[in-house]
Amino acid sequence: MTEQNASTATFEQKISPLLEQFEVQRKKCLKKWFTCMFIIGGLGALFCINISQRSAQPVQPIFIVVVVSGLLGVGILYLITNSYKKGYKNEVVRAVIQAYKPGLNYHPESYVSEGKFQSSKLFLKGIDRYKGEDHISGICGKTDFEFSELHAQYKTTSSDSKGRTSTRWHTIFKGIFFIADFHKDFRTHTVVLPDTAEKLFGFLGKKLQGMNLTRGELIKLEDPEFEREFCVYGDDQIEARYILSPGLMRRILSYRSKFGAKMHLAFLKSRVYIALSTDKNHFEPKVFTPVNDLSQVQVFRNDLDMIIDIIEDLNLNTRLWSKE
Repeated sequence: MTEQNASTATFEQKISPLLEQFEVQRKKCLKKWFTCMFIIGGLGALFCINISQRSAQPVQPIFIVVVVSGLLGVGILYLITNSYKKGYKNEVVRAVIQAYKPGLNYHPESYVSEGKFQSSKLFLKGIDRYKGEDHISGICGKTDFEFSELHAQYKTTSSDSKGRTSTRWHTIFKGIFFIADFHKDFRTHTVVLPDTAEKLFGFLGKKLQGMNLTRGELIKLEDPEFEREFCVYGDDQIEARYILSPGLMRRILSYRSKFGAKMHLAFLKSRVYIALSTDKNHFEPKVFTPVNDLSQVQVFRNDLDMIIDIIEDLNLNTRLWSKE
């Protein structure tokens, strides 16, 4: 047996009894939910029959009954499985993370603070609602890091001709927010943003980048491919180019392609801040999938690898500089 296979076998041996316990809980939750849905479905069917006998145009009332029944089903499923999901994350996900990557800290209901998120200055829009989950921190090689899922939003209100107001919520950022030691004290602030303007408007977009007064000075770099994908702003041309070496630019491009999502970076006070936009809800148990076949566990391990690989992929463990 190879070392990797032995490690996998040991890991599965540790985690399997816990998965069996939660598989029993999952089935109990689903049994309760199916019972509730049977009752709701029966009452809804009786109501629909009654409507069809009494109304000449029963389609709209029946549609409303179906929609309300569906919403009730979703709400009841949440209430029934909420405790199960919390227990699963506190016990199973934590055990998976600690067995697979010993030394990491996992807090399912915690997240990167709003202060740290705002200090990166990656997103300048004012925040009206800020939430997150699945905070993981620790040390990989020589690099300390932390990350979590985040969802930052702002709201707009509008009024119609009758004076009725409505509120809409808009996403500023949703995804993984990662902070790590870059082991270099920066004198200035440098941000790397997805280059949407030049892709959409070509030469005009490039001109518009240079007129972005809220971001500071547009930094000119030597890598044409990097400049097609990102635009860089900073307070100092020399330090920004010093940070964004040719090797680091290639590694950022490679990781962005590997992750397959928008990527924002900021370099500030010896830290690198990385925002990875994604709608995926990581480290979340699936209620309708058996948990004792290790398939979900493998997804958690893959997600963890994908995120922590930032450290190796960007070569953060190689100490090119020492702090002042």
